[in-house]
Amino acid sequence: MRIIAEHLKFPEGPVAMPDGSVLFVELAAGQLSRAWGDHKTEVVAKVDGSPNGAAMGPNGMVYLCNNGGVKFVEIDGEVLPRGNLPQNGWIEVVDPATGKSERLYDHCGEHLFNHPNDLVFDRHGGFYFTDSGKTLGRKVDRGVIYYGKADGSQVVQAAFPLTSPNGIGLSPDHTTLYVAETPTARVYAWDILAPGKLRKLKQLDIPHGGRFVIGSDNFQRFDSLAVSGSGRVIVGTLTNGGLTEIWPDGSHKRHHPLPDGHVTNIAFGGADLRTAFVTLAGSGKLAALDWHEPGLQLTHQELPK
Repeated sequence: MRIIAEHLKFPEGPVAMPDGSVLFVELAAGQLSRAWGDHKTEVVAKVDGSPNGAAMGPNGMVYLCNNGGVKFVEIDGEVLPRGNLPQNGWIEVVDPATGKSERLYDHCGEHLFNHPNDLVFDRHGGFYFTDSGKTLGRKVDRGVIYYGKADGSQVVQAAFPLTSPNGIGLSPDHTTLYVAETPTARVYAWDILAPGKLRKLKQLDIPHGGRFVIGSDNFQRFDSLAVSGSGRVIVGTLTNGGLTEIWPDGSHKRHHPLPDGHVTNIAFGGADLRTAFVTLAGSGKLAALDWHEPGLQLTHQELPK
């Protein structure tokens, strides 16, 4: 493991760039940042709220899930989240060349977004994203999966209700959508019928209609995720810090421990997509790992030449 940036304020949402740099968000600093390696970082854009997830979109723009705001405390030198702020969240688009940010969506129909968390682009001009819901005192809002057009023309609800959905990803052939729930440490999958339309299984105990892939057999929590070129789902794992590698049929899983209890996200980069960029949020670090197989090249992702 190689540390390429440190002293970060709860990093998330790594995005591997073709010039070898890595974009990422810092929730506790309210900014989109860039790491160049050798511990050199810069601020790309300052934003309101807490940017929670990032993805490269069309025309070189960076799309952010902004959860609206999170309380942070420092414990034993680590900056850690300790509850939601009441402000609703939104989706915004950042021009990395200028740092200018514009809000794209903040509601779907009559429902304001609560806590947009993570997103993934498809090949049809849109993106799926999770809204984890928001917990305020004794009130808990349910989680949702949405689908939005990249040009801001339409956003629709794709699945509801979930328990704090977080990481989201597509299979290599883009026919399956994967979502991880944080507190339950479960991964669900949906067959994609059309952009934003998911096949819902009729299951009395799973009202969102997703197909159960796998659950945890010990206490841990799931955060954001990436998908490998072979279709395995790799989930940032909290409490039992590390990366949990899951076979797409749920038949096997493998835990890769890392020295941080808040491993929040992973992105694949490099010319061969074998470099895993991992956010170690508790200790405020961005790390690079040599992965044992190539990751999946994302829509709109350009590779180094």
